Amino acid sequence: MSDAITTIDDLKQLVQAFVDERDWRKFHTPKNLAMSIAIEAAELMEHFQWLDSPERAADAAEHDRDAIGEELADILCYALSFASVMEIDVSTALRDKMKKNAVKYPADRFRGRFR
Repeated sequence: MSDAITTIDDLKQLVQAFVDERDWRKFHTPKNLAMSIAIEAAELMEHFQWLDSPERAADAAEHDRDAIGEELADILCYALSFASVMEIDVSTALRDKMKKNAVKYPADRFRGRFR
């Protein structure tokens, strides 16, 4: 199923079913999940480590697309499990954060710049 028709709740349920089938819920503490997110993010970064130009990074991304997708999926699995354990509504949290970001980084002042 594609992003266009899959809900966040569908994904949360998919991850939770996987965890429950293996009786791993006892290991999915906020600390362990937060650490796992960071570890998987580091594994994603490894695909781009030591690449000294945007062109080389783009080439690596294209060449390693499947492996990069797997790392991203690992991050999402842990993030969705974290949201479930912490009872965080991902859609609400993201929308609220984007509202704060819009105030902190107004488009008319930050368009095309990062500072």
